[in-house]
Amino acid sequence: MDPSPIVITFAAFFLLATVSGQEPFRRFEYKYSFKPPYLSQKDGTVPFWEHSGNAIASEENLRITPSLKSQKGMIWSKLPTAFEWWEVEILFRVTGRGRIGADGLAFWFTEQKGVEGPVFGTSDKWVGLGVLFDTFDNDNKHNNPYIMAMVNDGTKAYDHQNDGSTQQLAGCLRDFRNKPFPVRTKVMYYKNVLSIFINNGMSNSDTDYELCLRAENVFLPSRGYFGLSAATGGLADDHDVQKFMTWSLLLDSATYGDVTAEQQKFDQEFKQYQDQLDKKKEEYHKEHPDAKKEKDDDDWFEEEQIRELRQIFQGQSELRGLVQTLSRKLDEIVGRQETTISLVSSFQGQGAIGHIPQGQIPMQPPAVGGGGMARHEVDNMLAASRELLTSTRDIKTLLQTMSANNGGKPASYGNIDITGSVNELKDGINTLKRDVSAVSQRVHSAPVGTGASGQMGGCPSCVSTTVVVAMGFVQMGVILGYLLYKSSKENQAKKFY
Repeated sequence: MDPSPIVITFAAFFLLATVSGQEPFRRFEYKYSFKPPYLSQKDGTVPFWEHSGNAIASEENLRITPSLKSQKGMIWSKLPTAFEWWEVEILFRVTGRGRIGADGLAFWFTEQKGVEGPVFGTSDKWVGLGVLFDTFDNDNKHNNPYIMAMVNDGTKAYDHQNDGSTQQLAGCLRDFRNKPFPVRTKVMYYKNVLSIFINNGMSNSDTDYELCLRAENVFLPSRGYFGLSAATGGLADDHDVQKFMTWSLLLDSATYGDVTAEQQKFDQEFKQYQDQLDKKKEEYHKEHPDAKKEKDDDDWFEEEQIRELRQIFQGQSELRGLVQTLSRKLDEIVGRQETTISLVSSFQGQGAIGHIPQGQIPMQPPAVGGGGMARHEVDNMLAASRELLTSTRDIKTLLQTMSANNGGKPASYGNIDITGSVNELKDGINTLKRDVSAVSQRVHSAPVGTGASGQMGGCPSCVSTTVVVAMGFVQMGVILGYLLYKSSKENQAKKFY
């Protein structure tokens, strides 16, 4: 069965697409590239490149413009390209403290080197390609940061008011400011097709690219210069470039064979230099066996991400230590509370006596039934009796002093004779002393234990605490009344002298 025309046509298109889509051969061009470490030399220059304006080169990166107002900087390759098709990979960071930045960064491939000018730090009306990373929104369309490509034949002036939207070849809206990782951009020009891929800095992968724009029938100069420029305005960002890697794209395998031979020549030279270096190291270690190995440069520095992770880990460790300390303190408080509760429960529920200091009467649980006195009531009564005895001694001493002052005569103030009252008070005090002594003897002679009924053995008819306290208050009232009466009479007697 013969194949149909549709199948033949489809096979032809598939074969054509396969041939035309063949991957080109890539050759690294070191004279059109720079990367760390040792990006710049000791005098601040970049090999095979020249920078001007406010650009500052260091060993790790190239700061085209610092975050200061109205700054312009640029860097251009010294040599024109010797290849027609190329691929460029750029690692850069645009960082600033503001919510928005200005003005932006630009990649150039032009017929002549640019000079300082108004288009992102370089001259206008260029001949070639400009890839603009615009961060400031001049047209108020809220479409920045924006990446666009513009091809100029030397007659067009860049439209700043509209952010070049009317002149662009193509573009895409991507936010490339203040990203955790460097932004990666790949610009590829092969067989008059321009492709731009972008990694917006959210990952550190070398292969995580997405297509930003693709344009066909783009005609650029066959020979030109690579360049980078940046500018700031009223707002300012740091525009840092870490890598600029260039590859030439070769068409056929014949050219690739020439490249392979040249690459083998370079590899052989590098191997010879490496062998010489190893021999020099061995000779040095033999001559200086006690010499310590110098620390690698990578050990002196740490990446920004590693430093952030280390600081986060240290903060979490400190918080964990504080939480553990608080947990220990809470455990101690809970332990003390449990100990206190257990002691109170043992005294209330079990009536434990425990250790009794010498000279004190042990506490007994209250009586369960009957009319007897409990031990704590007896203790209260004894304390009241001691206070009454002390007051009685004080009153007796006072009366003796008064009698001595009067020469042994009966005390009288004015026309009132108080001898009878004093004698009655003495008799009352003596009676109280006898009652208290009798009660104290009975208490001390009574056994401490309690019987089955809960009453105290040997004391079936003891006086209750209420009666004793009432008697004490009555006696104290009589004594206070007497003292007040005596004081008033003394004040009246003093008026006559």
